[in-house]
Amino acid sequence: MVEALGVAVVGFGWMGRVHTQAYARVRHHFPALALRPELVAVADEVPGRAEAAAEQFGFRATTPNWREVVADPRVHAVSVTAPNFLHREIGVAVAEAGKHLWIEKPVGLTAEDAGAVADAVAKAGVQGAVGFNYRNAPAVEAARALIASGDLGTVTHVRVRLFSDYAAHPDSALTWRYERARGGSGVLGDLASHGVDLARFLVGEIASLSADTAVFIPRRARPSGATAGHARASGGALGPVENEDYVGCLLRFASGARGVLEACRVSVGEQNAYGFEVHGTEGAVFWDFRRMNELGVSRGTAYQDQPVSTVYAGPGDGEFAAFQPGAANAMGYDDLKVIEAYRFLRSIAEGTAYGATLGDAVRSAVVLRAMERSAQRGAWVTVPEA
Repeated sequence: MVEALGVAVVGFGWMGRVHTQAYARVRHHFPALALRPELVAVADEVPGRAEAAAEQFGFRATTPNWREVVADPRVHAVSVTAPNFLHREIGVAVAEAGKHLWIEKPVGLTAEDAGAVADAVAKAGVQGAVGFNYRNAPAVEAARALIASGDLGTVTHVRVRLFSDYAAHPDSALTWRYERARGGSGVLGDLASHGVDLARFLVGEIASLSADTAVFIPRRARPSGATAGHARASGGALGPVENEDYVGCLLRFASGARGVLEACRVSVGEQNAYGFEVHGTEGAVFWDFRRMNELGVSRGTAYQDQPVSTVYAGPGDGEFAAFQPGAANAMGYDDLKVIEAYRFLRSIAEGTAYGATLGDAVRSAVVLRAMERSAQRGAWVTVPEA
């Protein structure tokens, strides 16, 4: 028997919409799931946004106040897709109300924020999931299995890159994303957090690092009203950008492998150029998000002049079979969130965590904090152990 589960979404910008669409689609792709999510409530303080969401997707209730969602007895699980500075307060409140939590990264502004949410989830005995969606790509899961199998030999060095141009225009509005008090770190929390998660997912824990950060567009125009996404605001009063546009970081993994992680939100000519290269003593594997369903794989005994083959994700890789019947049929970004929703709901149904957890969010935040400290000191920094 399939049990209904009342879900709510707090914050209905683009990511809130993605979560909602994932809830709507999840049983289409995973019909054996023991829970059926029902859209109970949506909260957003921007006038008219929650009402528009209800009209389009069928939420039963709307409110500008997220606390009403947390108090609603019909709600059993909550997606938190609000601005970063609200994540700790809302996440802790959701858990303390005994509701399961699916929260976007970064989980708050600091490692302490992420830890507070993780502790609240653990104390309440509810399930918690975090939005590290790139690890859900079937090709990424295939790469992880390839690395774990030893087919590449011993991992020697890794490169993870996350370049985008979403903030490259100098007229991009000075929204909360560029403020320390409300956005926390800049590209560290936004893109590098994904990079840290991918590095950990593929290779293991990071032991120490040396980082450098920069702000390339130091002043932006203040918006005159509510904004969504990365809107333009030319002509407004200029204000300072308080968090970083760029981070470059050398990594030393606990395994002894070395790595480089680079992330930038103002890379002209780069649109979602996310990916990784993992090299071992006997081979290598390459992945580019823009070709999400492909891997470049080199393995064998030639060592020198060893060729690279293109391998397509297919049934047997991660959750690919829930979406497509054969290799090389394309999947997209939204499908990764459907997988995330499935694993979150499965965790609730079975009482066992599947997918990225609040523990992963804490580890990512600890590494990001080490990057900030390293950039400030201009020195190598040891990453505290879990």
